[in-house]
Amino acid sequence: MKKFHRRGFRLRGNTLVLLFVFFLIGLFLHYGGRTQPVVAFWNDIRAIVGLGPVRHHKEGRNPYKAPEPTQDDEATDTPSGESEASDSRGNASVPTPSSSGKVLFDFEKKPGFILPAHRASDEIVEHSGYTLRFRDQYKVADWVAYPLLPEEINGETDREGSRFVPDPAVSTGSALPADYTRSGYDRGHLAPAGDFRYSRKMMQETFFMSNMTPQAPDFNRGIWKELESQVREWALRDNGLYVITGPVLKPGLPTIGKTNEVSVPEKFYKVLLYCNNSPSAQPRIRMIGFLLDNKGSDQPLTSFVVPVSQIERLTGITFFPLMPASLQQQLKNESRSEMVSEWFK
Repeated sequence: MKKFHRRGFRLRGNTLVLLFVFFLIGLFLHYGGRTQPVVAFWNDIRAIVGLGPVRHHKEGRNPYKAPEPTQDDEATDTPSGESEASDSRGNASVPTPSSSGKVLFDFEKKPGFILPAHRASDEIVEHSGYTLRFRDQYKVADWVAYPLLPEEINGETDREGSRFVPDPAVSTGSALPADYTRSGYDRGHLAPAGDFRYSRKMMQETFFMSNMTPQAPDFNRGIWKELESQVREWALRDNGLYVITGPVLKPGLPTIGKTNEVSVPEKFYKVLLYCNNSPSAQPRIRMIGFLLDNKGSDQPLTSFVVPVSQIERLTGITFFPLMPASLQQQLKNESRSEMVSEWFK
């Protein structure tokens, strides 16, 4: 009996496996800079045939787990490789307190009015929307300061696609995103991203690691987030506030980090100041302080209100030093009940 052989090329099982392996290798090489190469490949196919990219639902996504920077990102001066030209508002000027429609006091017009007292030798870092003092000993800032205006809050920029990156403006080097990896702590913003929706550049600068501190997840995503939202509500209600935020730093704090020893604060504070020199504004000046432990809490925000003088004693920082001394004394020593009555109306 004659044996018949099928002519032509026939793939054997092993050949198919090898081709599949080579396909996967090529896929990962081509999409190696992305965290999900198969999804990226599928999105490209959908775009070619006109179906558009696959959009992932945001539900369940942890907003504090922004993408880790790639080596290319860390080599640039702005997060995600963005340039200043990527600002969605072009060359629009950044809002200032004088543009909010308020009447300024003379002391507000002094250069650097919002900044806490500091020495010439301190590491003061200025970004588009906020200024901070970086403490290399702890690898975190002990204060960030900025005016918060409705124009910044009501912007259209969101945090999607922002990356945590080292701060190129810190001469001694900031912490790295990897210092927080698997530490059990969130990269907690001092100047919140939500306070800088005015422009892409301003928001992405809030993801510099100099603006991060290790925060317990229940704290960062709970009472701290609630306080940040409350501050924004007040800024909208009052047509702008001055905001100073920071951790309470001291020697001997526990640390995290593989490359850097990043101190884990036990407490955080916020100091807010409202000023309006208009005769119709009542009250025309008020101040409030908040002091919170770095842990979750179900207590109302009013329970964390403390005199600003108490925060000054705890941190060694003098807030708003360019205000008249008598006015500082009055505002910084107000009782909790006075501050709650003035702010929580």
